[in-house]
Amino acid sequence: MQVNFNDNKKANLVKFAYKNEHFNPYFKGDLGEILPNPNNNSFLLGLGEKEKLDRDSFQKAIYKLTKAAIKLDLNELSFQKENIDIENNEFLYQIIEAVSLGSYNFDHYKKEKSGKISYINFPEKLDNKNSNTDVEQLVVLDSQNFVRDLVNLRSNDIYPETLAQKVKERFAKKDVNVRIYNENQIKEMNLTAYLEVAKGSDNPPRFIVMEYLNGEKSQKPLVFVGKGLTYDSGGYSIKSNAGMKTMNADMAGAGTVIGAMDAIASNELSVNVVGVVAACENSISGKAYKPGDIIRARNNMTIEIDNTDAEGRITLADAVNYASTEYNPEMIIDLATLTGACLVALAESYTGAVTNDQELYEKVLAAANEADEKIWQLPNDDTIRKYNESEVADVKNSGGRLGGTITAGQFIENFIEEKPWVHLDIAGTAYLSKAQGLYEKGATGVHVKTLYNLAKKYSK
Repeated sequence: MQVNFNDNKKANLVKFAYKNEHFNPYFKGDLGEILPNPNNNSFLLGLGEKEKLDRDSFQKAIYKLTKAAIKLDLNELSFQKENIDIENNEFLYQIIEAVSLGSYNFDHYKKEKSGKISYINFPEKLDNKNSNTDVEQLVVLDSQNFVRDLVNLRSNDIYPETLAQKVKERFAKKDVNVRIYNENQIKEMNLTAYLEVAKGSDNPPRFIVMEYLNGEKSQKPLVFVGKGLTYDSGGYSIKSNAGMKTMNADMAGAGTVIGAMDAIASNELSVNVVGVVAACENSISGKAYKPGDIIRARNNMTIEIDNTDAEGRITLADAVNYASTEYNPEMIIDLATLTGACLVALAESYTGAVTNDQELYEKVLAAANEADEKIWQLPNDDTIRKYNESEVADVKNSGGRLGGTITAGQFIENFIEEKPWVHLDIAGTAYLSKAQGLYEKGATGVHVKTLYNLAKKYSK
C-alpha cells in the first residue's frame, strides 16, 4: 500500500460527518454509515455522536468504508480531515492501519482473488510531526499481514521444512542471520524434549534461529521465542475432528516472532534481537511419544507426559532454555497458542500473560497498549504451581483443568534459567473463530506490533 500527501487527488474523496449534523434525509451520520456521491466520486462517512468518537469507533468506520470501497472495485481512497479533532499523526496512523487491515483477505486457495485499497491520499496539508511515521507503520503492517498469510496457510503447505524455507526467503536481503538446524543437528544440540514431540511425524523438525544484531555490542539481546507446531493432532491424546481443523494455526506464536523480526529488520532498528522457533508436527505413529512416558529436556530435567496434547510447552521448554544459555538475554518473551483454558477465561479478546518479572511485564503491557493489543496478567502463584508436580519425574507436562493457562506458563518457567521472562498465551487472540473489530475470521498476526514497539524502546 502506498500513502501520498498533498497530491490534490479528489477521486474517491472521503468526508466525515457526525450524527444529525448533515441535512440529508438519506443520511443520519450513524457510525459507519456511508453515503456515496456518484456525481463527484466521493463518500460521506458517518462517525456517530461526536462526543463518543474514540480510536476504536473511528477505525471501525474507516474499516467498514474500506470493505465497501473494495466491493465497488476501488483501489484508491482520499481522506479529508477538516472537521476531525484528532492530532495529525494519530489521524494518519489510524486511517492507515484501518485501511490496511480492511484490505486484508486470505484468498490464497481461491481462483478469484480479492481486491484491496492500494493507495491512500491525503490532499490537505497535514503538519506531520514525524514524516517517516507512515513509512515505518506500513512496514510493520506488511509484516503483520505476512504473518496472517503464514498462519492461514494449511498444514499441507506449511510444515517445518517449508516454514524454514519461507523464513530464509523473507530475510534473504535483510540484515538477519538465519540459521536452520536439521534433525541430526537438533540431536547434537541436545534439544531432546522437543525431539520427543517431533518424532511421531514423517515431516522432520526444523529449529530456526534468527539473529538481528544491529545494536551496541554490549547490549544484551532481546529474545522472542514462538511456538512452532505447524500441525497438532493431539498425538495419542487425540483431538476431535473439530478440534483439529484449525490446528494449522498452532504455529501462530512462531509466525508472530518471524513477523516481528521482519518488521524490526526492515525498519533497521538499532537493537539486538534474536528470534527462536522450534518447528515440528505433533502426529500419531509407532514412533510417537505416549502418555506415561518420562522424557528428558535440554536442561536435564525429567518430564512426565501426562497428556501428549500438551506438546507446545515441551517444545518451548527446550527452545527457551537454548535462548537462555546461548544468548544470556536481556529478556525472554515467549508466545504460544498454548491452552484452551485461556479462551475460557479471556475469550478471543485478551492474551493471557504469566511473568517472573513485574517490571518487564509493565514494559510489554505498555507496548501492547500502544498497539491496541490487549493483554491480561494472570497470577504466577506457588500454590497453583504445585499442580505440575509429578510423583515420578521432576515435573509433569499438564497440571489438569484448574488454572490451566497459569500452570502451562509455569511449566515453561522451569527452563528459563531465571532470566526475566513473560509468557503470552495467544490461543484466543491469534486465530479468530469469527470476525472481531478490525479483523476477519482467521489469523490476526497478534503482537507483531507489540514486539516491534518493545524492541523500539530498546533501540539506541
